[in-house]
Amino acid sequence: MDPLAIDKDLEMFFFTLFKLAELGARGRTIKISTKFLAEKLGLSQQTVSRRLIELGRKGWVQRKATRDGSLITISDQGEALLKKVRSSLNIIFEEKRPLSVTIEGTVFSGFGEGAYYVTREPYRKQFIEKLGFDPYPGTLNLKISSEYDAGVREELESYSGLEIEGFRNEDRAYGPVRCFHAVINNREKGAVVLALRTHYNSSVLEVISPVNLRDRLKLKDGNRARIEVLLVEP
Repeated sequence: MDPLAIDKDLEMFFFTLFKLAELGARGRTIKISTKFLAEKLGLSQQTVSRRLIELGRKGWVQRKATRDGSLITISDQGEALLKKVRSSLNIIFEEKRPLSVTIEGTVFSGFGEGAYYVTREPYRKQFIEKLGFDPYPGTLNLKISSEYDAGVREELESYSGLEIEGFRNEDRAYGPVRCFHAVINNREKGAVVLALRTHYNSSVLEVISPVNLRDRLKLKDGNRARIEVLLVEP
């Protein structure tokens, strides 16, 4: 299931859609006045009127204004949005796991081995296939220092993630890698990789991305970075 993306439209209009569904507008047409709906939502009539107009423009409802109220039916698009919210809530309440976790750490320079491992062709092909991007040849390395972030990093080990299979060539064997889609500093997409190199312990988080994260986010050694690790695949 795709993670639920919270944008301005969802934030502003969802609970109006939710209330219409609660009042019976799923699968049938209801007749409702802006005064009645405003009382239910704790908003002004003018605000509710504007929201109903916008819901119609966005295609979330079908609306016909009459002299004594509006005839409203939630559209297929609005129904799909309601179901997506329900699915996200099911994950929270039934599976009892978060949709994502956030880890903060301090940027530091590694030994340049990230570029070597990321560009091994058997790894690279799987990154492209399973993550949906061709990784920049290198990793962003974060040193985890706080007890809280260390606990969250340890918690990642209990989740399955995306499995990148290991391989062997004429020189050596390369172990399997576990990946999680991630968002870096609430801006750039990438992935956390676990066990890409064995000489780092769990106090280090390694991140790959289709771009050079240091350049794109203007990060230097000693800067703090925040990684949102997605536990539900996008």
